[in-house]
Amino acid sequence: MIPRVLAQCAMRLARPMHLSSTSPIPRLPTPQPLAIRTYASVSSPPSFGSSNKSTADAAIEHITELFATAQDEFEIAMEETEKVSVYAQADRDAAREELGKVQEAYRKVVESGDVEVAEEVKRRVGHRIRELEGGVDRMEKMAIEQD
Repeated sequence: MIPRVLAQCAMRLARPMHLSSTSPIPRLPTPQPLAIRTYASVSSPPSFGSSNKSTADAAIEHITELFATAQDEFEIAMEETEKVSVYAQADRDAAREELGKVQEAYRKVVESGDVEVAEEVKRRVGHRIRELEGGVDRMEKMAIEQD
C-alpha cells in the first residue's frame, strides 16, 4: 500500500499546473549555446603586436589553442584505437589532421624570419609539439600491429 503522503504528491504532480492549488514549480533556466572560437584557417593567425615579446606571446597563444584541439583529438583517437573501435580510423585521421594544423602554424612562426620570436616559440611550445607527434606516431604503429 502507498503511504498517503506519497499518493497526494503523485496526484498533485499529475494535475495540470493551472488546476493545482499549490504554487507552480519554478522553471530552470534554459541552457545557452556555448560560444566556440575558431579560426578560418591556419594561414591567418591573429594579428600580432608590435614588440617581439607580444608577438611571441600571441603566436604561442594561437599555437596553444590549436595544440589543445589536436591533443583532445589524439586522446579520443588513442582511446578508440585501444578499444579497436569501428571509429578508430576516422578518429586517427582527425587527430592527424589537427596535428598537421599545429605543425603548419608552428612552422610558419619558426620560418617567419624573426629569430627572437622563433626561438621563444621553439623554447616554449616546441617540446609539446614533438611529444604529440611522437604520440600520434606510436598510435599509428599500434593500429598497424592490431590489424
